[in-house]
Amino acid sequence: MNILVTGGLGYIGSHTCVKLIEAGYNPIIIDNLYNSKKSVLQRIKQITSFTPQFYYGDICDKPFVDSIFKKHDFTAVIHFAGLKAVGESVIKPLEYYEKNVYGSICLAQVMRDNNVKNLIFSSSATVYGEKNPVPYVESYPTGNITNPYGWSKFMVEQSYIDLSNAEKEWSISLLRYFNPVGAHPSGLMGEDPQGIPNNLMPYISQVAIGKREKLSVYGNDYPTKDGTGVRDYIRVEDLAIGHVAALKQINKSGIHIYNLGSGIGNSVLEVIAAYEKACGHKLAYQIVERRAGDIAAFWADASRAKQELDWQTQYTLDEMAKDSWNWQMKNPNGYPNE
Repeated sequence: MNILVTGGLGYIGSHTCVKLIEAGYNPIIIDNLYNSKKSVLQRIKQITSFTPQFYYGDICDKPFVDSIFKKHDFTAVIHFAGLKAVGESVIKPLEYYEKNVYGSICLAQVMRDNNVKNLIFSSSATVYGEKNPVPYVESYPTGNITNPYGWSKFMVEQSYIDLSNAEKEWSISLLRYFNPVGAHPSGLMGEDPQGIPNNLMPYISQVAIGKREKLSVYGNDYPTKDGTGVRDYIRVEDLAIGHVAALKQINKSGIHIYNLGSGIGNSVLEVIAAYEKACGHKLAYQIVERRAGDIAAFWADASRAKQELDWQTQYTLDEMAKDSWNWQMKNPNGYPNE
């Protein structure tokens, strides 16, 4: 069964390709290598003994994407491709709306032209905005978002919901991620940010390995257990398995919305402590002012995914930190360049 995976060489996409192969699917990858490297293909082969078909290109290029649909008979599409840094989105909003929103519309148009109407979309908990109480439930209203990245995910969700309402034969799953962390237990695959990391765990990793002097903790005066921000951290392996589980919904028409999270909130200081345990030494950090728009705490209610997909997270924060450190030690400079 052929599954098109856009952005399949990225952090979450590559781990999902491994799980797809292990589950008996044939992932076929599109990636423009904006925030990934072609050498990831070799790592997928090392883990699975299989090299997926890879096409270099951009989902905004409809003739290119259409040519791939003409070569393969796809059962479904898992759509990861897009820009993903909140801070960068504030600086480059038009680029985020172009790649994330326009690109997602182009993809759906090509899918429709080729009569492939099973789609799993990589969304985000940012769509819940600032005003909903925790834990976040899929039925909550979305909006009140503080950055273009979050709005781009919201817009794609809405366009796909409208598409499903207009054309009833579509089956579209919207997977709302919380905070993916960790790495493949082999140490062969992990998060390899280009430039300064935008997320907590890879930044901690670079402090632990000595690439960066110290970590900045944005605020310690939130109304939380230790004053630092609380988030729901999910191991990337669990997240990848969630996408395979979502394939159960293909051919079931309509919109299917799932939170993919652990249902547990951990603070920044708890993440640091877990990483210190993993790497065996103290990590330097400093408390700085809060960032504008940051929320004190949020985590998932993932009971719908458990009930309908038979999916739930399996790994603890300590295990996530251990795998992250294992990847960082074995790959201090990330994936090799081509």
